[in-house]
Order: sequence, then C-alpha cells, then structure tokens
Amino acid sequence: MSEQAGADEHLPSDVHAVRDALVEWYEADHRDYPWRRTDDPYEILVSEVMSQQTQLDRVVAAWEDFLERWPTVADLAAADRGDVVGFWTDHSLGYNNRAKYLHEAARQVVHERDGEWPRDPDGLSELMGVGPYTANAVASFAFDNGNAVVDTNVKRVLYRAFDVPDDDDAFEATARALLPEGRSRVWNNAVMELGGVACEKTPDCDGAQCPWREWCSAYQSGDFTAPDVPTQPAFEGSRRQFRGRVISVLNEYDELTLDELGPRIRVDYAPEGEHGREWLRGLLSDLADDELVAVTEADGRTVATLRR
Repeated sequence: MSEQAGADEHLPSDVHAVRDALVEWYEADHRDYPWRRTDDPYEILVSEVMSQQTQLDRVVAAWEDFLERWPTVADLAAADRGDVVGFWTDHSLGYNNRAKYLHEAARQVVHERDGEWPRDPDGLSELMGVGPYTANAVASFAFDNGNAVVDTNVKRVLYRAFDVPDDDDAFEATARALLPEGRSRVWNNAVMELGGVACEKTPDCDGAQCPWREWCSAYQSGDFTAPDVPTQPAFEGSRRQFRGRVISVLNEYDELTLDELGPRIRVDYAPEGEHGREWLRGLLSDLADDELVAVTEADGRTVATLRR
C-alpha cells in the first residue's frame, strides 16, 4: 500500500469539505497573536524560538520587547551576544543556548546571505539552531511555502478526528494529505489553532464550535483518549533554573570565582556541600560546552566569565 493510500484510508471521502470547514472556522475567529499579523521571517523566527518552551500568552510581551530592542535581523546580528542571552534569562524563556543560536542565525542571514532569507524548509534548516519543525513553520508563515506542520496538538487532532494510529509516519502522511496545495500559511495556523483551542487534552468541541465535529470519530464515540504527551520537567529547582541564574549574575560582573558566584545563585551554597563547588563546576561545564561561559584557572582559583 502506498503512503498516500495509507493516509487516505483515515480521511473522510470529501476532503475538500474538511479543509474548507477548518479554514472558514479559523478565518472567522482565532487568537490574535501579533506574529500572525506579519510575514517578516525574522519576526516569525523569533516567535517560533521563544514558543519552544514558553506558553504563547507569555511570549507576546517578550516578543514585543525583543523586537523593540532589536527591530531587524541586522540589529540582532550586530548585538552583543551576552546582551541577547541576558534578555533570554531575564524573560525566563528557557534554555539560553536558544538565544545564542538565534543570534548566530541572524549573523548567518546578514553576513553569509547578504540579508536574504532562505524561503523553503530545507534552506531555513541550514540556519544555526533551526530544526525541521521551526524551518517548516517559518517557511509556512513567512513565505506560504511550507509542508504540513505536525506538532503535539496536530497529532492529538488527527488521532481523535480520523483514528490515525499513534505512529509518526502515519501522522506525517495524513497531515500531508490534508494540506491544501499552496496554502500552508493559513492551513498550518488553522490546524494548530484547532488543537490549541477546541481539541486540547480536555476538549471543548461544542464551546469552541469545532468545525470537524461531523467527521470526528472521538466526537461520535465520546472516547477522547489521545497519545501521551511528554511533560516539561519542573523548572523550579532545576538545572535549567540555575544555569539561567549563572548567566544573569555573570551578566552583571566582569568575572567571579566559584565561591563568589555560588552564593549569588543559591542561598544554600556551601563550598564543600552537596550544592557546592563540584555542583557549580558541573553547571559551568555545561554552559562552557554551549559557549556561553568561559571557565579559567588562575592562582589556584576557578574563575567564570560570560562570553560576549
């Protein structure tokens, strides 16, 4: 059986009606995020990177602040990397290396491509830190030139609506079969909106006026089970939290020794304790591997500085 035939077996016979219903639902009313009102690839890339670990409602203020500070890709490329990483930490946007990669991607566009953005997923994937999902999202939303987006929300929708098995290849094939040719911008926005508004873990089919109710297997059966969704590890007390604190503190000082830095990032720091020098060395080693921090030995002391 071909991949296309395998996808078609899960879809209603009138695929055009399914597509039209979703697009009409989305265009009639949807969440008005500011990055949905632009086709600037720089602004869209910033929103996509920020959204990887942060809820969309929290991203709005950070996205607006970021673009106020660095309005264009050229502004970001010319920025001090330490300032970009510091912004990321101050706004609690998750892993700091995402800020480093975003800065480097801006430099690639400006210095290696004379300010010209790649326009398809393959080309965008060549930018630093831009994986397949982000590349496809930017190609879709900036250039209307993407493939079908398949994220956790989309998988949940396809699993419930069309009995697509919990298999990545099956999800990809069905998503591709549904995508209207040449309309990746509106389609990918619409299907992700459906998963984020109507078909969440606890669905709101009638309240959100889901446009697929007449075709949806879960709506007909009342069985709204869905594939397991990995949960984000708790941030409070995590290594991610303390890595962020290290960056924030070092952004204020030229350099600090271990015993100067430790008490500034956790109140229970004790040089020889469980959260002491060896624990702190581990954090700094991770940050050094990400090229965010430099660690040197001088006069028997370990000194940490923020790379800029």
